[in-house]
Amino acid sequence: MTNHHLAAKLLLLLALPLCLPAQNPTAPVLKFAVSGDSRNCGDVVMPAIAGQVVASGASFYWHLGDFRAIYDFDEDMAPPHELHLDAPHLSIINYLQKAWPDFIEHQLHPFGKLEVFLGIGNHELIFPQTRDRYVAQFESYLNSQRLAAQRRADGDAAGPRTYYHWVMNHTDFLSLDNASNSFDAEQMKWIRARLAADRKSSDVTTVVAGMHEALPGSKGLSHSMCDSGAGIETGREVYNLLWDLQQSGKRVYVLASHSHFIMDDVFRTSYWGERVLPGWIVGTAGAVRYRLPEGVASGTIARTDVYGYLLGTVMSDGSIRFEFRQIGLEDLRRANAGRYPDALVGWCYEKNADQKIPKPEACVAGK
Repeated sequence: MTNHHLAAKLLLLLALPLCLPAQNPTAPVLKFAVSGDSRNCGDVVMPAIAGQVVASGASFYWHLGDFRAIYDFDEDMAPPHELHLDAPHLSIINYLQKAWPDFIEHQLHPFGKLEVFLGIGNHELIFPQTRDRYVAQFESYLNSQRLAAQRRADGDAAGPRTYYHWVMNHTDFLSLDNASNSFDAEQMKWIRARLAADRKSSDVTTVVAGMHEALPGSKGLSHSMCDSGAGIETGREVYNLLWDLQQSGKRVYVLASHSHFIMDDVFRTSYWGERVLPGWIVGTAGAVRYRLPEGVASGTIARTDVYGYLLGTVMSDGSIRFEFRQIGLEDLRRANAGRYPDALVGWCYEKNADQKIPKPEACVAGK
């Protein structure tokens, strides 16, 4: 073989890698599920959510708060009189004693061995409930092996509390407490330190902040942290911290519930202008369903009178793809399998709704 032929073959071999597909395509590395607001009909809806979440291959389920109504009886514990069901009488005292244990038994136990994280909602603070009672009741979830190990790794001497974080697959999940419509001073110090650490960390590529009430300036304007001056002030600071973190190169996502519908792209508003963080509201786990605010842009997943959850898929490049998984009537019937009368299952699916359209309110401090 001549030198000329050898040279031609060498050039061909050198060119081959240019024709090969990318060696490291983006791939899914972690799935998780999230929704909130399971009062009213959660005992009927959450088992169906649990069954689908477990089957999806998700690594955990994250509840964003409002487990039971507390201010009134939940319809899945005291069925509506119009159904004429032969249900035992439930006194106020018995209801308050049973409400949270009922949530654990009927809404959390269906997840089996799947890891569950709990956020705190405003209904967890309706009298006579308090944060101290909340921590005592749900200590096994707030002080799980993973969360206790995370606190040790952080050098955080605090015990279980209503806000916390955990890191999985280079993603920092922050479960925040704005159940009183604002972040208190101690939590703000913790949030600032946590996000500063994430910014410096080469191990963290993505931050997901989950909370009950949406940060101020969202499309859920009149049912969010805009409801108080302290909420606006602390919520704006947290939003700006998250925005700065995103500008530094980290992936940032913001999740909330509180409003009982599903909506995406919730921070694309005149309030934030061009400073838009990826955000979702997913209050679809069983609570009485609210009307959508007027003027919601078309072409989104925004809708009400639905139950379901968001399935998030973390990709190898740190991005997260979110998909809303809806729960239908037949899903509810299969999951309950005679546990509840079909009349109650049907009522939860068809009648559990509030027809009042929320009025938008200006999100300004001092109102």
